Amino acid sequence: MRVTMTSVPARPGRVNEDFIGAVPGAAVLIDGAGIPGTEAVCRHGVAWYAGRLGGSLLGLLPLAPGRSLAALLAEAIERVTEAHRDTCDVADPIAPSAAVAVVRTSGGYVDHLVLGDAVLVLDVPDGTPVVVSDPREEAVCRPYRSALEALPDDGEEYRRLLRDMRAHRNRHGGFWVAKDDPRAADQAITGSRPVSEVTGVALLSNGAARVVDPFRLAGWPEVLATLASRGPDDIVRRVRQAESRRGVTADDATIAYCTGVDKA
Repeated sequence: MRVTMTSVPARPGRVNEDFIGAVPGAAVLIDGAGIPGTEAVCRHGVAWYAGRLGGSLLGLLPLAPGRSLAALLAEAIERVTEAHRDTCDVADPIAPSAAVAVVRTSGGYVDHLVLGDAVLVLDVPDGTPVVVSDPREEAVCRPYRSALEALPDDGEEYRRLLRDMRAHRNRHGGFWVAKDDPRAADQAITGSRPVSEVTGVALLSNGAARVVDPFRLAGWPEVLATLASRGPDDIVRRVRQAESRRGVTADDATIAYCTGVDKA
């Protein structure tokens, strides 16, 4: 499997809180999440959490090809939680968390997993992309977003609303992300297809997936075509231009594009 990837921070000089990595036959994308004040409850920070979770998951994938992706993610969450449980308040609502997207080829199948607001897109022979996403976070967060967009992101009211929104994480009736509880992995969206039914796979962080929603600069068929012809940097460039034109706060943007899945 060939993997082309890019990961760009929201703005120059800012720490990138996403993670992207690959091992033979698998790719992992982690979209870290936190708010101002996170450092008060976790001395490591969001970027550390995303990198440690991604690295743990990548390390597990080649060792256990027969285990489900959800089980491997649960183990990775547990490992990272134990790594900072004694020094940080891992259960606090504003402690670092992350969305996750994973693809793996094993035994003639392409397995995939999405947890949180990352997006995974399967390119299939009939030309109609299969988009794998979790609608629960959007359903919960939509009422908050218009209010957040009207506030400066360094103000107390912005932080209060963001805390309220994220208090819905990892609870029934809310939405699910990787954080401190490995049982969240059981809520991931998962699936598997024969390798003959998949010609490519794209993994996108929420910041990169803006190219389709909400910016509507392209549909998923065009995104896949652009990834194949120009690579992921072109998608990120278009997102950055749209953010600038529309006055939208930029987000970290990360993409992995996998081809040759039948050769993994």
